[in-house]
Amino acid sequence: MNNSEIILILTSIILQASPLIIAVAGETLTERAGVVNLALDGTMLIAAMVGFVAAYETDNIWLGFLAAAAVGAFFAFIVAFGSIRLRQSQVAIGFVLTLLGDDLSAFLGQNYTRLPGPSVGKLGIPLLKDIPILGPLFFNQNAIVYFAIILAGITYWWLFRTQPGLHLRASGERPESAFARGVNVNRVRYLYTIVGGALVGIAGAAYSLGIKIGWSEGHTRGLGWIALAIVIFGGWSPVRGAFGALLFGATKALATWLQRAFPEVSVVAFNAIPWVLMILVLLVVGSDFTERLTAILPKRLRRPIRRILQVAPPMALGITFGEEK
Repeated sequence: MNNSEIILILTSIILQASPLIIAVAGETLTERAGVVNLALDGTMLIAAMVGFVAAYETDNIWLGFLAAAAVGAFFAFIVAFGSIRLRQSQVAIGFVLTLLGDDLSAFLGQNYTRLPGPSVGKLGIPLLKDIPILGPLFFNQNAIVYFAIILAGITYWWLFRTQPGLHLRASGERPESAFARGVNVNRVRYLYTIVGGALVGIAGAAYSLGIKIGWSEGHTRGLGWIALAIVIFGGWSPVRGAFGALLFGATKALATWLQRAFPEVSVVAFNAIPWVLMILVLLVVGSDFTERLTAILPKRLRRPIRRILQVAPPMALGITFGEEK
């Protein structure tokens, strides 16, 4: 494998990971505010369909993204309204919406299956795209990649460097204390659940308009669950979540390479690799296994390794707050 092939593979990994980075940033905002939106998989499916159909009918990809964002925001609003106003289970609402989005996307998009349509083209940045190695990887991509990278950075800055971000995190960690300091907790939760849902919708359209062009039943099926897993792996940090998305993209590329290298082995076995690795990672970061794993390390390495591996969700995640104003 020569250098050009390696660069091509890395470029593909970044491109494939971009919709996941967008979805992870959106769900991170939502969960940091204290709401669990388990409708991601269904949202991405129906948003991918609506985005492609809107772009196909209007011949305008940006209207496609706008329509997908609106669908994602609407699904997220249902989750927020059902949990905040109606006091119903966020988990149950999310599962129902996932099934609904899956079925609706298949039914409403059946006349648009495998039709050629508009797509996001490559947008090379002058001068920067000619930089060796980094140029092809980061500066000769399409707009989806640029948006995903910028979004991860802005989301991190908003969460950890601004006062509205502090209010957001307080609403998910200690809503009673935030309310006592004048934060309208449920309004914050409504806002960031809807914004997060809109970003998940954009991620769905990014897939059908920029990665795997077109629409077919089950087009993004499974990616929403992967995004939810990456949010946990990323410790509810958009930047760390972006690295998680790239890791998943790398495992997909590895599975593709193994299929070519060992054609006699079943394709199913290689396609399962990313899922198995994701489960193993979640077992490491989400249990006391980290303590036992790092106990064999020198003392000076234990604390930084544990800080990297151990994650904790927002303390009020999934818990309805009593004030409805």
